[in-house]
Amino acid sequence: MNAQDYIALEAKFGAKNYKPLDVVLERGEGIWVWDVEGRRYLDFLSAYSAVNQGHAHPVILKAMIDQASRLPLTSRAFRNNQYPLMAQELCELTGYDKMLPMNSGAEAVETAIKAARKWGYKVKGVAEGAAEIIVCDGNFSGRTTTIISFSPEPQYKDGFGPFTPGFVTVPFGDAEAFGAAITPNTVAFLVEPIQGEGGVIVPELGYLKRVRELCDQHNVLLIADEVQSGLGRTGKLFAAQHEGVRADIVTIGKALSGGFYPVSAMLADEAVMGVFKPGDHGSTFGGNPLAAAVARAALKVLVEENMIENAQEQGEYLMGRLRRIESPHVKEVRGRGLLIGVELHAEAGGARRFCEALKEEGLLCKETHDNVIRFAPPLTIQKPDIDWALERVEKVLMMP
Repeated sequence: MNAQDYIALEAKFGAKNYKPLDVVLERGEGIWVWDVEGRRYLDFLSAYSAVNQGHAHPVILKAMIDQASRLPLTSRAFRNNQYPLMAQELCELTGYDKMLPMNSGAEAVETAIKAARKWGYKVKGVAEGAAEIIVCDGNFSGRTTTIISFSPEPQYKDGFGPFTPGFVTVPFGDAEAFGAAITPNTVAFLVEPIQGEGGVIVPELGYLKRVRELCDQHNVLLIADEVQSGLGRTGKLFAAQHEGVRADIVTIGKALSGGFYPVSAMLADEAVMGVFKPGDHGSTFGGNPLAAAVARAALKVLVEENMIENAQEQGEYLMGRLRRIESPHVKEVRGRGLLIGVELHAEAGGARRFCEALKEEGLLCKETHDNVIRFAPPLTIQKPDIDWALERVEKVLMMP
């Protein structure tokens, strides 16, 4: 079968809820992927940061195979010998008392919402049913019914109501607007330290620190959605650490498994996590031994192979080089670490055509919000690889 055969099968039998680039991949190794016709591409998206450790990392692969041959799943009805070790290692790495395992990033955010609401009722003393969570315009945390209820994107809501109440939206990057929106019923502020899907929007330095101060002042939980920005992507373990900010709740996923398996988690101290009692929340697959073994290996290589530090170094180099490209189409280059957005002028004709042209040059990336090209290569990338990529990026950005 060739690429068009696979594309035709997907069109016939698959739901049309995505619009992928027309490349059919069958193999990956490190920063490279190959399509079904043998063509090699440099992956500059990393499965939206799920493959921070690179494709098919041998250490994670071995952990997965070893555990899969022993015991893949028990459910949480019984204990297993991998989840406790994952919990310990994740908490020790991140500095939080507790973790709660789930599968997808959206599930981790849903878990954080439930925790914040219950904390508001049981600890803060908000009247039952009155809890409010403040969110930001431009947010993206997934597509579950509750999460799309506070999405600013009309398409994500079209035809899916009625929506979950209890959310208040303020502008992203405006700490004073956040402060003005706080009421006695406010239990949490849910924010991405860098808005990835929103266009790689980086707030001014000081924003998160001021938000932290306001949360402390008003007894409001700070929830950092680090599903995309966390686990080394920006050159720190968490993006909020660039301002020395510690959130009350952190949601992580994607790179927690290095791309091998859906694994996510909510992190918090006992004062928050303690609101959950047996039966309050759970998942058949959350914390399963296969997921835990994979996550342990993914975290191990992230730290031991200095991928976080490499993201900082290579990100500065990549962003600096991108900013020197004198393209008439480029409005702004922004980002942190290896999470970078190239915003194009409205008259450039949209980012999609540039992504398609880059695919033809052997570089895979994806547009977001019509006019932004998102670059997020694996954290294992080195300068010669970036130089190879930049030759193609500059060529494409200079096209008519």
